[in-house]
Amino acid sequence: MEAATPHRSQLAALRERPGAKVLIVGGGINGVATFRYLAMQGVDVALVERGDYCQGASGASSHMIHGGIRYLENGEFRLVHESVQERNSLLEIAPHYVKPLQTTIPIFSTFSGILSAPMRFLTHKSGKHTERGAVLIKAGLVLYDLFAGAGASKRNTPWHKFRGAKASLAELPQLRDDVKYTATYFDASVHNPERLTLDVLRDGLHANPNARASNYVSLVGHGAQGARLRDELSGEEFDFDAQVVVNATGAWVDLTNQTIGSPSKFMGGTKGSHIVLDHPELLAATGGREIFFEHSDGRIVLIYPMGDRVLVGTTDIDADMSVPARCTDAEVQYFFDLVHHVFPRIRVTEDEIVYKFSGVRPLPRHDETAPGFVSRDYRVERTELEDKSVMLSLVGGKWTTFRALAETLGGKVLAELGVPEVQSTRGVAIGGGKNYPRSTQEKNAWLAARSDRAPRARLEALLERYGSRADTVLEAIGANDPVLAECAELSAAELVYLAEHEQIGTLVDLFIRRTSLAFRGLVTPELMGSCAGILAPVLGWDSAEIDAQVAECTRVLEQEHGVRFAPAGA
Repeated sequence: MEAATPHRSQLAALRERPGAKVLIVGGGINGVATFRYLAMQGVDVALVERGDYCQGASGASSHMIHGGIRYLENGEFRLVHESVQERNSLLEIAPHYVKPLQTTIPIFSTFSGILSAPMRFLTHKSGKHTERGAVLIKAGLVLYDLFAGAGASKRNTPWHKFRGAKASLAELPQLRDDVKYTATYFDASVHNPERLTLDVLRDGLHANPNARASNYVSLVGHGAQGARLRDELSGEEFDFDAQVVVNATGAWVDLTNQTIGSPSKFMGGTKGSHIVLDHPELLAATGGREIFFEHSDGRIVLIYPMGDRVLVGTTDIDADMSVPARCTDAEVQYFFDLVHHVFPRIRVTEDEIVYKFSGVRPLPRHDETAPGFVSRDYRVERTELEDKSVMLSLVGGKWTTFRALAETLGGKVLAELGVPEVQSTRGVAIGGGKNYPRSTQEKNAWLAARSDRAPRARLEALLERYGSRADTVLEAIGANDPVLAECAELSAAELVYLAEHEQIGTLVDLFIRRTSLAFRGLVTPELMGSCAGILAPVLGWDSAEIDAQVAECTRVLEQEHGVRFAPAGA
């Protein structure tokens, strides 16, 4: 067999030993977290992802780590309690990517919704829309805070605060003049969900020498020889034997089961879209906090400052899984309307959009239940396959609870194998969150100690991208590594590092999932060409493939994410 290039060494490991006790299908956060958990138990586990890691719903989230205050209205108290506890935990074990997020709810009535809320709770149908007022929101926030833990040793977020109209407008002067109150509380944000997923994956690979994981490998069948896998970059197929198969393909769970001849009707995903704006006036209007509120149709939506950009979302529409999820013109107009709903003097146009994205939430089948009331909780379905192996299908799941979910799902896998748990993932630092400098003083000390390796701005960029693992990257790229002419956030040596150590399969992976350059609207045709040329020797691309990668990256950014590139020579 021809020697594998570094970026496909994991695929080579799968083919050289085509079997494992457990095969996880799906490289979103829940599949990857389950992989990490099982690897830490010493289980021989493999994972395959048909595209890139965190490419589906995991990469199309609202970038929030939150308890889900609105799920209280659905009666999902267990999920909310678990979520706020996991939020608090992630602030401790993944501080490089998960940060406290101040959140403000503008409120325009006092008693509204008190009578309709019980009906929504009992029927899970929206019915005639009635705005949620201050009394209802206050009750929800009190319960939410209690779930987060009343004692200082149990919580790392402040209690919520209510303010009247005068104080609210003093803090946020661009709000609607008829605002009666604002409620401010803390959740958490994850500005780099893709990189957090990669850190969880890396932890799993390092925890167990038998653990293997490859992107761009799909499950295309299952029979007497076990699972049939296909390398999506070369088209080659091979058999892979596993005692337990975990279907963690999110909204595609039913389609995956159908592919292997075990049809199911577990899923009923809904599409959620977002836009990213370069809009300084709107950014200033948020006062550095997320504005989380009820739109005129009753849908809970958000305006969320992220660095010098603003994220606006999200919709909740029943999804057709045969059609790729895309942010539509109607959804864009909906986002413009929701901004106007709370900031009526701020105008937003298409010109300010730098990025659009859309994904399908892996929700359970919900028949007549309105999308906004579908449970965000999760369950595991067991199916026996023809070769006497077992399929465990994950139905549901949300970003915030990935660690706890992985222990639940992983525990069921251990039960199938008859293997005890060796250790919990609770409290175990994730990737670059270990020894991460938390305070401004610690960060300044970290930067000062490495001032001879790179300029401060470059060190800050590396620390943000990799957390404490920036030291590993610095060692690999060398001191005072020159950045690209087209982008001060990347260097040629760092691109080589990413290609060799982070399983880059396509040029798109670099800009959307290994960096946040696409999200922030910072990708240019010149940058694409430069990066493709640098990656080519490592990834085995010839000149024709370089052109094809640039063309495909351009198509994906333009057609799937609404990026508008300036005409050549402009």
